[in-house]
Amino acid sequence: MAKKVSRRLHELQKQVEPRPYEPLEALNLLKETATAKFPESAEVHIRLGIDPKYTDQQLRTTVALPKGTGQTVRIAVIARGEKVTEATSAGADIVGSEELIEEIQKGMMDFDRLIATPDMMPQVAKLGRLLGPRGLMPSPKGGTVTFDVAQAIEEVKAGKQEFRADRTGIVHILFGKASFAAEDLLVNLKALQETIDRNRPSGAKGRYWRSMYVSATMGPSIEVNISTLRDMKVGEAA
Repeated sequence: MAKKVSRRLHELQKQVEPRPYEPLEALNLLKETATAKFPESAEVHIRLGIDPKYTDQQLRTTVALPKGTGQTVRIAVIARGEKVTEATSAGADIVGSEELIEEIQKGMMDFDRLIATPDMMPQVAKLGRLLGPRGLMPSPKGGTVTFDVAQAIEEVKAGKQEFRADRTGIVHILFGKASFAAEDLLVNLKALQETIDRNRPSGAKGRYWRSMYVSATMGPSIEVNISTLRDMKVGEAA
């Protein structure tokens, strides 16, 4: 059964032409079409020429968004000893050891990111079935398994995000708020594009970038001219 499109979205879709927009033009249009009654996020959906069922075509990494995410991120840290004090001092919202692991096992999920020290990972591993599907499982590659918990907390609060391509080779990620200046959204989008290029899987053959669409949370999809974005220099996106 086809999903019914609201009258509001139907009217907004009329503002979007079926063509790739220049990056800044697309982001200005994203802002114009963010008309929901709540502060909408800016989303990007990128189709890559990869097949993640092969290990050499998987993409999972982190991006530091220079202009931040605009979101308040609730951080939980699983550690012991002096690292508990370090995490608390660095601004973690929830800190604990074995007792926090037990709380999570019982269903407590009042956090957006989970950081753990390496010595706690054997016990954290038992939470995999709960945390994995929610994208909350700490990982060394994502910088969320570390003894330097203060730096990890600082990076997450500053806009560092972990992302991965789904099983169809598409990356879905928030890259700011629709209320951001279009120029700031462009700086974040450029940082994401460069990160994806820098982490191109070794097994990716042929055309790597297939399509890129941006939208506000409740807005229409707007295609972005990928070639223009990739040709931009960092200063031009600032």
